Amino acid sequence: MAKPPTFDEWRARGRYVEINGRRVFVVEQGEGPRALVLLHGYPSFSYDFHAAVPRFAEHFVPKHCRVIAHDHLGFGLSDKPSDYSYSLVDQADFALALWRKLGVKSAHILAHDYGTSVATEIVARAGFGIEPVTIESLTLCNGSVHIELADLRVIQRLLADPRTGPMVAKLTNRHIFHQQMRRLWADPAKASDAELGVLWEGLTRDDGRRNLPTISRYIHERRRLWHRWIGGLTRWDRPTHILWAKRDPVAVPAIAEQLLREIPGAVPTWFDDLGHYPMLEDSARWSDAALAFFRNIGAFGGSA
Repeated sequence: MAKPPTFDEWRARGRYVEINGRRVFVVEQGEGPRALVLLHGYPSFSYDFHAAVPRFAEHFVPKHCRVIAHDHLGFGLSDKPSDYSYSLVDQADFALALWRKLGVKSAHILAHDYGTSVATEIVARAGFGIEPVTIESLTLCNGSVHIELADLRVIQRLLADPRTGPMVAKLTNRHIFHQQMRRLWADPAKASDAELGVLWEGLTRDDGRRNLPTISRYIHERRRLWHRWIGGLTRWDRPTHILWAKRDPVAVPAIAEQLLREIPGAVPTWFDDLGHYPMLEDSARWSDAALAFFRNIGAFGGSA
């Protein structure tokens, strides 16, 4: 297995793009108006896809389709302003503005965790005829879209509470972070120290911990905008893949099962032995499953 890139090596693979006066970090391979766009989860950043990006590029780039992964505002290498709401709706604004600035006309979305809510906001807009970038397909991976079914961790609840969030964020250190992240793996012993170290570096860069309580309130937004986002999914009529690891202690299989019932034509891929971060736990198998879906819908031969 190849050695995972360091934080500095990952930074060297990308660049900054300014959107509305904020710097957004983006890694991309290939060129052309079509793209596979990757939306990462919380509290990590685009580094989640460090092994998947080149694997995807092998298939998409020869077909003049780019692979793009960016850091949401407040995450990883993107700007982390303290005077910002960190609304998921705004994160969708930034994603769409970034893709348009990069010249993307149509895209396949692959979203994980927090990114699934950014994706479902984009889907909801498309349902209302607001589609600055045409979405060709949607892949949702281990995200608590149905927040009422999620088994939230204590630390998530504490961070999202305005009374306890600032204190918990201040007290969180590398050891606590590694401990909490390992619990998300199907086998905690297999979580890579090197990769967890990079994720911690991404979290703490530019004093990122101070924004954790504000960012963590996305949990409340999932409840508040439930009808908008779930309603959009029930009316979605484009190829959809539910790519799910069953040993996720937070985004439990019941969420995926409910998505399969309500999204017309959605198809599943299950991993019985992986946890919340399948793209890190077994990147090759996870990437191959995503690629199989894209191949089945004709993503490599033209617009789906």
